[in-house]
Amino acid sequence: MVKSGDAVLRGQLIGEAQGPISANVHSPVNGEVAGVYSIRLLSGALAEVVEIAPHAEQDWDSFVRIDAAEDVSETLRMGGIVGLGGAAFPSSVKLHSSHGKPIHTVIVNGCECEPYLTCDDRVMREWPERVVAGARILGAATGAKRVVIALENDKPEACEALLRHSRPDVEIVVLQARYPQGAEKQLIYSIIGEEVPHGRLPASVGVLVHNVGTAAAITDAVQLRKPLVERVVTVTGHVGEPANFLALIGTPISHLLAEAGGFTAEVSRIIAGGPMTGTAVANLDLPVVKGTSGLVALTNADLPPAVHADQPCIRCSRCVTACPMRLQPYAIGIHANRSDWEGIQRFVPLSCIECGCCETVCPTRRPLIQLIRRAKQVLMSKGVEA
Repeated sequence: MVKSGDAVLRGQLIGEAQGPISANVHSPVNGEVAGVYSIRLLSGALAEVVEIAPHAEQDWDSFVRIDAAEDVSETLRMGGIVGLGGAAFPSSVKLHSSHGKPIHTVIVNGCECEPYLTCDDRVMREWPERVVAGARILGAATGAKRVVIALENDKPEACEALLRHSRPDVEIVVLQARYPQGAEKQLIYSIIGEEVPHGRLPASVGVLVHNVGTAAAITDAVQLRKPLVERVVTVTGHVGEPANFLALIGTPISHLLAEAGGFTAEVSRIIAGGPMTGTAVANLDLPVVKGTSGLVALTNADLPPAVHADQPCIRCSRCVTACPMRLQPYAIGIHANRSDWEGIQRFVPLSCIECGCCETVCPTRRPLIQLIRRAKQVLMSKGVEA
């Protein structure tokens, strides 16, 4: 939507969504476009980016408002609102995922179960009124009879903040802290006691799940007509001052690490997201994107010993016991190694949530998540549905 040399305003649309599973991108600052080019993002995907040179003086309270819309889904689409739990799935698309089936329960997910990450905890502590308001907006938009904000019992301050700002039509449910409680299907089972079948969406059991950060962004979009231009990012691990930052979308990772005091040890790996499900950062100049929930700086002592070759599976079944989706990760790994894409389908790898539990408990340290991701990519490229 812009070219090099163009002046842009905070909140101005600079990238328009073309595909159905896509989201608008807005300028987080007042400034000038320094260039438009392609780079590899944190996920490894090749994407076109807009580099903006910000003005020295910024009015952070001012922004270009999105157009007014009667439909909440259209407001979220125009505002580029996506899931801020990490997946960055467009929120407007999720609102329509029921395909006409009634939604009886909306769950706002504050079960931040990934080690190290505390961005959702801070959102609930700092902006409980925005989280509650977003939950109510989602409830009204879907016609749900039950609206729940769920969090784990290791977040007492967040729970107190939510209770102070809650409304009679919003439940605050405190669950036992365990991993991966924050995974969508596990959370649904904890709240309503019903499993989402393999290959089905939460809407198939009448439930819609959104992250607490997303709920706060939804409040801003609906009440203030503010697009998504910033998010809370945890920066922790071996840094001088671990903290949560309200970071502009597009902020270089190197800048956030510097703001957190820089490294305090010989860091061997930086993880974008949490250590269980995150991605190793290859370039510190890469930008924060909408799905960047955290940056974790780790040393070799924090990481398991490196395995230089794929080890054979010893059929111990620990991965089967650990899998929250009740899959057989060892079998998926074996078939992926053989490129047996026909035989692998009976083990439903597309149902894997990539939580990392299988790889964590594997005594031979097989790269199960890499193998499963490869299987999923191949099957999806062949048109196989979950």
